[in-house]
Amino acid sequence: MSTDRTASLSHFAFMPVPNFTMIAFTNAIEVLRMANYLTGQTLYRWSIVSPDGGPVMASNGLSVDTGPVECVGQPDIVFVVGGIDVQRATTPAHLSALRRFARLGCVLGSLCTGTYALARAGLLAGYACAIHWENMSALKEEFPDTRFLKELFVVDRDRVTCTGGVAPLDMMLNLIAPRVGTARVTQIAEQFIVEHVRDTSAQQKMPLVARLGSANKSLFEVISLMENNIEEPLSREELARLAGMSQRQLQRLFREHLGMTPTHYYLTLRLRRARELLLQTDMSIMHITMACGFQSACHFSKSYRDAFGTAPTRERRKQAPSLAAVPVLAA
Repeated sequence: MSTDRTASLSHFAFMPVPNFTMIAFTNAIEVLRMANYLTGQTLYRWSIVSPDGGPVMASNGLSVDTGPVECVGQPDIVFVVGGIDVQRATTPAHLSALRRFARLGCVLGSLCTGTYALARAGLLAGYACAIHWENMSALKEEFPDTRFLKELFVVDRDRVTCTGGVAPLDMMLNLIAPRVGTARVTQIAEQFIVEHVRDTSAQQKMPLVARLGSANKSLFEVISLMENNIEEPLSREELARLAGMSQRQLQRLFREHLGMTPTHYYLTLRLRRARELLLQTDMSIMHITMACGFQSACHFSKSYRDAFGTAPTRERRKQAPSLAAVPVLAA
């Protein structure tokens, strides 16, 4: 999106789907409110819409009132706001509304898992976009014609997509900068006790050093190999060779830093990926089996049951839990 078009954005519309994430929604709107407050002008206005109007409940149990999409006119930019179980929450009416806004020439955006709705509507084919890290592997499988990046937010032509949490605050500060200037952006950030405004180069998810509690470069290299080879797992011999060490050294490395064998850690990664696909997509059990490198559906089902205490088919029938709560399996 050109700087001129970014600077011209003034009417923002937000379309929350049921179970949307309140923190992502409010972080985006608060930036606009504060810009108006500090300048003493109505630089920005916003509308909250849904296919039929009426209250929409967030994942925290609070509701926001919305107006019907037909009454909002032609906003400059429309953000669909996702949250928990976005596949079920996104209805054909949501998809129709998004396609209507696209035909009107609006810039389209997403907050949190709202990226799924844009992709499902066929509005992200050929685009690069951002999605919360929990949902990335699932959406990569479901929408292969879209590039899902690790950045906090991505601006690609007339699409502006953003991850969840507080990242929408960073994104909105970047969006309004061409119009209000960097000094005003800094002033807004200070009002929110934000010391540093992240830009499009910032990536999400804690780095391995924080996740693993170790700074061992060899360990990082091996785990990176594992994460990039889920569908066709590498053997222990291949991992050792590619990492430039012996198999004995590989075993010792994982025992010392993670308290488990590399084989067990690799299985943990594959099962976590399988659980993401199981709970966040409509992929068949057989497709998930192949996508996560298991020899057969029977082998996958047994491994899954051993790890999570329930069969994949039964897990799918339950309401999807937060994947952030899935632990690394004990050795």
